[in-house]
Amino acid sequence: MIILEREQSYCLVKQNDHAHIAGEIAKNCKNEYFFDVNRSQEVLMAIQEHDRGWIDLDSSPVWNDKSDKPYSFIDYPLPLKISFYKKGLDEVEKMSKYARLLCSLHYTSFIQDPNEPAVREFLQEEKQRQEQLKKDLQLMDKSEETLMYHLDLLKFCDYLSLYICLNEPGDNNKIHPFFRNGFPQLFAFVTDNPIVAHWSNQETVSLSFSPLKNKVEVSLPYKEIMKDNIEEHGILLAYKDTSVSFRKIKFQ
Repeated sequence: MIILEREQSYCLVKQNDHAHIAGEIAKNCKNEYFFDVNRSQEVLMAIQEHDRGWIDLDSSPVWNDKSDKPYSFIDYPLPLKISFYKKGLDEVEKMSKYARLLCSLHYTSFIQDPNEPAVREFLQEEKQRQEQLKKDLQLMDKSEETLMYHLDLLKFCDYLSLYICLNEPGDNNKIHPFFRNGFPQLFAFVTDNPIVAHWSNQETVSLSFSPLKNKVEVSLPYKEIMKDNIEEHGILLAYKDTSVSFRKIKFQ
């Protein structure tokens, strides 16, 4: 789950719903920003499906007794999280080997805990799988730059979708630490300066440089769970009894 905490509630967004928002953003990027048009559909697939391993986990949110709030994608127990990452990656590979390679590179770039045995095993397995996929796809050294660019495009769309999930709409004073220095992906088409997002109003996110063809409107599904409801009934029942809301957001 992606969680935005408010004074009396938590706003919960399913990871797979967030990934589909990232996919909508990617679909509206200018064609020239895909570099290799022959791979564009597979890149779009990777971006849209990169969090499908969370589908089962997010069907039943879990309470974190240590932090006294629901587990989020940030603090979810690593061994269980990794097992579902593997499941999601296997599902993506059935759709596209190139998409699977991108998703694998995405996960291994941020899961870095050498003290955790499950992490060491996952990294070792995925490094081997990445090399095999590169051979299967006949990706030579010349293709490495394009592959890394597509990975950055995945990460950018992921970050932009996370921006609307982790930040209070319209509030530029309390921006999540992920985004305080702009997005970490650097693109040559913006002269290697970070792209910075800010709220123009409660329904519009403006970018310092936009790779989008036009303004893009998305609909973000979420559940706002009241804290007193959780206290009375527990997180699982409170979540199931709360209806889905939708937030309209425009990017420009």
